Amino acid sequence: MRPEINIYIEKARQCLTNARLSLGYGLSNDAGRGAYIAAFHASQAFIFDRTGKRAKTHSGAGSEFARLAKEEPRIDKNFSTFLARAYKLKEVADYEYGPDSEIPLDLSKESIETAASFIDCISKILNDS
Repeated sequence: MRPEINIYIEKARQCLTNARLSLGYGLSNDAGRGAYIAAFHASQAFIFDRTGKRAKTHSGAGSEFARLAKEEPRIDKNFSTFLARAYKLKEVADYEYGPDSEIPLDLSKESIETAASFIDCISKILNDS
């Protein structure tokens, strides 16, 4: 694995660890945001591997990952939609106020599990390349 790609994967794993720690403390917003950021960094690794470039925006990463993932049969088709759904967790955690500003713990937990599978999948593909 090229050094640049390894940096993205390591960052993804670090964010996933932080998300799990946040969940353990009941910090659901931090956990949900962390799950998204972990998957985002893994998507950046995949994008960089395939194009030699990184996406400059969150929406750009989501759309570029979805486009590239269509060509890779080892990527679960749900991972592309996960990025879009998980980004909404980040938006809630970062920008919402009032009664809709808390991410349910079970949703953060599920997102962390999906992000872990996402990272493992991308890591395996990139290690096999």
